[in-house]
This record gives sequence, structure tokens and C-alpha cells, in this order.
Amino acid sequence: MQPVPSPARRVVVTGLGLISPVGLTVEEAWRNVLAGCSGIRTITLFDTEKFRVKIAGEAWGFDPLNYMGPKEARRADRNVQFAIAAAQEALGQARLNIEASNANEVGVLIGSGAAGIHTYTAQQKVMDVHGPSRLSPLLIPMITVDAASVQVSIFTGARGPNFGVAAACSTGAVAIGEAFEIIRRGDAEVMITGGTEAAVTPLGIAGFDQMNALSRRNDDPTGASRPFDKTRDGFVLSEGAGVLVLESLAHARARGAEPLAEVLAYANTSDALHFTNPDPEGQQAARAISHVIRKAGCRPEDVDHINAHAASTPLGDVFEVRAIKHALGKHAARVPVSATKSVTGHMLGAAGAVEAIFTILSLRDQVLPPTINYRTPDPECDLDCVPNTARPAQLRVALTTAFGFGGHNTVLALRRWEPGDEAA
Repeated sequence: MQPVPSPARRVVVTGLGLISPVGLTVEEAWRNVLAGCSGIRTITLFDTEKFRVKIAGEAWGFDPLNYMGPKEARRADRNVQFAIAAAQEALGQARLNIEASNANEVGVLIGSGAAGIHTYTAQQKVMDVHGPSRLSPLLIPMITVDAASVQVSIFTGARGPNFGVAAACSTGAVAIGEAFEIIRRGDAEVMITGGTEAAVTPLGIAGFDQMNALSRRNDDPTGASRPFDKTRDGFVLSEGAGVLVLESLAHARARGAEPLAEVLAYANTSDALHFTNPDPEGQQAARAISHVIRKAGCRPEDVDHINAHAASTPLGDVFEVRAIKHALGKHAARVPVSATKSVTGHMLGAAGAVEAIFTILSLRDQVLPPTINYRTPDPECDLDCVPNTARPAQLRVALTTAFGFGGHNTVLALRRWEPGDEAA
């Protein structure tokens, strides 16, 4: 069966960009993911003496001056700096130059969960010590959810649709899905899209820790994120950005661009249940999975791989397994389910975009990334989670799931691009 999205206007991925704890480029990060090299270490961005959680996934070695001038760097929150850097790499891979002739056709949609929390925290200290008159006049535009989209648009000159989105931990996937829909309905030919986050701050770490959401395995940073393992005790907070260039197939073909993958479908549902806890039975998450499969023109048995949200929380991993079983039925036992947060930690609003990138790379290279730190099987998480070691596979269609606090359930369906797919 050749799954093809029902609308005639098809959307492909032509560029990828990444800033992460496991690498500051797509290929560096991918090598480390496949090798199972964790990006979790002891926090260096601030003094953790008074904190119960002392580990995180920082964007190790990131220097904004490698991507922009000092003035631009000062005017951009850390999450925006990540987005600009990742967008540059994605546009470079896509070989897309934005000029007066095409600027109106290119939009930007980059989401963030905590947005400018880095700047907010720093500026609060300035006001507490020096008073309100010393605040930066750019404080407000630096901390808003749309800041990354706005500044990437200014940086690149893209003049198409431009806005930000926030959907907690599913933000990055929602941004990609909405950008996909923008292109399908003809409001843009190209979208620079994804998610970014820089919440490894005192407020971010302490806030999530007060929710008992974070792992406190300070003595074992690289082993702290362990999705699907029975001994998991919470997620590890990380930072970074994932940015993709999406194009209409016709536009990509006209300029001679080589697609990396095709976006088949996007689905989104809500648990409508609780501020943080998911539906323990995963019914609405299952509905999102089933819906995206139908919209992609597929059957459950056409799904070859899932890059799971799987954040390493006691409840969340179980609910996702149940959702996959509800949606795929007997086929769930045969589908390999990778949890790349075991390597990267949880990048919040960037996670869905970063994991979409890893899913595309899995399709490109025909390989399943490992779920590392899987030592003690959990009877409630009895799927093939690709434990500890990457392995080759024949992959055509893959899903990536992203679930967020507040009951957000988002799923993307992606297809490997092969010669002849233009006529499919």
C-alpha cells in the first residue's frame, strides 16, 4: 500500500537544524543518539547547591556568537538564540536563499513552552536589586511565545505567515503540524518551523522539581533518563531547538530541492482532564494516533516505527503504551518504539520537533535509535522499545508522538522519501 495524504497539495521536508545536549548540528546529534551517548550531566548554568535536582541536558558548548553578532545575541533570549542557530542549519541544508523574489512565500512558525524564562529570571533580579528603571526596554518582546518566530523572520527576511504556538511538551510537534496545514491550504509555499526551549534555569528546575516531575539521580546523570524501565523516577530537563524546512512538493520540485521525507498527516486531541496528569488509559492519545493514521491514508499495520514521547515518568510511559495498544491493536506488539529522550533528556517545547527530526533520520538511514538505560523491564511497558542498542530496519512510514501537560496529544505521520514518490 502506498499511503498518500488525501489533499493534492503535498508537503515535504527539505532541511533540518538542531541544537541539543547531544550535539550542535543534526549529524553530530544523530551519531550520538545512535551510539547511545547521553547528553545529561551536572548543571553548569547556575549554582545548584540549594537544589535537590542537580542534573540536566544543557546545549554544551553553545556560543551564540557563532551564529549572530553581539548585538543580536544580547537582544535574544537563549531559546531564541537556539532557534536562530537551528534555522540557519536547516536553511543551509535545504539550500534555500530567502530573497525579495520569494520572501512572501516563506513563513515562520516556531513554538516554545517556557519561552523567555531565561530572560524573565535574569530581569527579575535586575529589578529586585536596581529597581524598575533598570529593566531592559526589550524585556517584553524577548519573553513572549512568538519571540523565536519573530526574530527568525527578521533574521531571514521571511515575510509569510508568522506566529508562535505553545502546547507544553507537545509544542514542537504542534508547530510542525500547523505549518504543514498552512502549506497544504496554500497560505505559504515554505515554512520554517519547529520548537525551541531554554528552561534549564533555577526557576525551571525548581518548578518542575516541586511537581515531583524530575529525576533526582544526581549521582548517575547519564543513567537518569530511563523511559519504559521499571525504575524510572522522572524526566531530565534539557534545552535546545529543532527546526525544519517544510515545502510544498511543487515548490521543492521547481527549485530542484531533494526531499528528506514527506509529512503525511497531523492530529491533535485533548484529554480535558487535569493540569499535569494524562488520562491513565490513554484514550485521547490513542484517538490522536488512530486519527493521524487514517488521515495519512494508512492502516495500523502500515506503521513501521514510532518515536515515542516517553519522557521517563512513572505514569506517562504507561499511559503511552496503553494508547499505542488501543490504536494499533495486535500490531502494537510488532512495532519498534524508540524513546530518544533516554539520550537527550526532555527538551519541553523543543522535544516534539527534535524527535520529528530523529524520526526523519531513522527513515533516511533505515535504523532504529535505541532506548538507553533499559535495565529492568516493566510489565506495563511491554512493547519492543529497542533496548540499549540501535538496530537496522526496513522503514517506510513512521509516527512521532508528543504529549504535554494539560492533556495535549499530538502525532505526526512521516514517510521515507524514495525515487518515484513524486508520482505516488
